[in-house]
Amino acid sequence: MKEETLILLGTGNATVTRCFNTCFAIKRGEEYFLVDTGGGNGIMTQLEKANIPMESIHEIFMSHEHTDHLLGLIWLIRMIATKMKKGQYEGNLNIYCHADLKEIILTITRLTVQAKFFNMIGERIFIHPVEDNEERDILGYHVTFFDIHSTKAKQFGFTMNLKNGKKFTFLGDEPYQEHEEVYAKDADWLLHEAFCLYADRDKYKPYEKHHTTVKEACENGEKLGAKNLILYHTEDKNLANRRELYTAEGSLYYHGNLIVPDDLERIVL
Repeated sequence: MKEETLILLGTGNATVTRCFNTCFAIKRGEEYFLVDTGGGNGIMTQLEKANIPMESIHEIFMSHEHTDHLLGLIWLIRMIATKMKKGQYEGNLNIYCHADLKEIILTITRLTVQAKFFNMIGERIFIHPVEDNEERDILGYHVTFFDIHSTKAKQFGFTMNLKNGKKFTFLGDEPYQEHEEVYAKDADWLLHEAFCLYADRDKYKPYEKHHTTVKEACENGEKLGAKNLILYHTEDKNLANRRELYTAEGSLYYHGNLIVPDDLERIVL
């Protein structure tokens, strides 16, 4: 069986400057399932550093419309369309997102990308709208998308069954809500945002931004019975000590395997 690896391309929130915005890829064999794309052409740098060729990306999921997740996609569409035109990219590019986001992607791409590249959408680049609780087969994985019921911009997460039989759940970049339990309960791998330390809540004001602290994320992981809990979408003011500080606070509330990854970290699933 081919090894499945999670590659954290970025771990930071929207305004970070010392790391990249949160996005990641799941690698199986020579193919990648890319989840979100960061806030600009820095996605190309992260892919290069991670040794992920664009020619091996055929499946992308976009969770929501915020700039730190979306704008890198416009660069990928432009670059992959260019490779398609040059005969350097085999197959099609499939992008999955909720229906409202599809229209946003089309509008931004139409306004910012040359027509010869934009016109590849519908020809070899396909944007597939997904509904709440819709199931899809992506790279041989059974993936179920779900609406997280965001209070800001409509956003979807997903859960999937890995080839090794483990359950992998991505909760998006907002706090866990009870309706997501069916997707997150007893996950082998649970990905949860943690904007900052609970001890720093007055400094970073996560609740005003509808985010959680390490404490709440770990309480959720414990309650849901997650075997491995990955924290991401954080502030970046003390990256050198982030792992140590977040792990120290989180271990008070969560007793499974707590992971506070750095950008470009690889985790064998």
